[in-house]
Amino acid sequence: MSQTVDRALSILPLLAQGPADLGQVADRLGVHKSTALRLLRTLHEHGLVYRQQDQRYRLGARLFALAQEAVENLDVREIAHPHLAALNERIGHTVHLAVHEEGEVLYIDKMESRYPVRMYSRIGKPVAITVAAVAKLLLADLPESERRTLAAKLDYPMYTPRSTPNAAAFLKELATVREQGWATDLGGHEESINCVAAPIRGADGRVVAAMSVSAPNVVVSAEELLGLLPLVRRTADDISREYSGSAGTPTNTKDQDRT
Repeated sequence: MSQTVDRALSILPLLAQGPADLGQVADRLGVHKSTALRLLRTLHEHGLVYRQQDQRYRLGARLFALAQEAVENLDVREIAHPHLAALNERIGHTVHLAVHEEGEVLYIDKMESRYPVRMYSRIGKPVAITVAAVAKLLLADLPESERRTLAAKLDYPMYTPRSTPNAAAFLKELATVREQGWATDLGGHEESINCVAAPIRGADGRVVAAMSVSAPNVVVSAEELLGLLPLVRRTADDISREYSGSAGTPTNTKDQDRT
C-alpha cells in the first residue's frame, strides 16, 4: 500500500511541470502502463488530476482548491509563537511579529524584554511604516510598481535625525532590504532603540510576516544587536519552513551569517 501511495504522489510533481501522457507517466514511475493508468484514474476520481481532450493529464482543480484552503487556514502567529518565545528566552530582548494588512504594518505578537527598560509597543498597533525594520521587509517584497506607488503616498515624519526623509530614500532602502534579505532600524524611530528583523516566507517564497528583535542602547549597543542577526534569521527560517511545510532552504537566505 505504501508503495502505491508513493507512486501516486510521485505523479503530482511530474504533472506540475506540465501535461504528460500515459507513457510518460509510466516511464517516470518505472511501471507498466496499466499500473500508471490505475493510479491516474484514482487521482482523477479525487479531482487531483484531469485528463485533457488530447489524452494527456494535468493537475486538477481540486488540488489547487485544497492548497488554497490550506494556506488560508494557516495561522502564522500560532506557528511562530513558540519560536519567538524560545528566542526571547535565549536573548532576553523584545521580540515582535508583524504583518502587512490593508496598507498598514501591524504587530500581531510580542515577547517582552527581561530588562527593566522596555519598548512601548503593543499587539494590534501599527508600526512607523517608513522606519520600522519589519515594515521595510514586508514592503520590500511588494512588486516594484506597488512600492513606488506606496512610497509616493506616504508621509515621512522625521522622528529622529536618522529617520527616512523622503520617497527616494525609502525606495533605495527597500531595494537594499530586498537584496540582502534582512532589515534594521538603528535609531530611526527612537534614537535610543535599535532593531534587527528577518522575513518569514510562505511556500511560494513571498514574505508573509516579519519578525524582529529590539533593544535600547543602554542595554545593548547597535553593534552587539547586529551580532544577533544570524540567530534572528535562523529563527525566521525555522518558522518559514514550518509555515510552508518545507524541509528545504527558504528563499533569499544568501549571506546568512552576514552582520
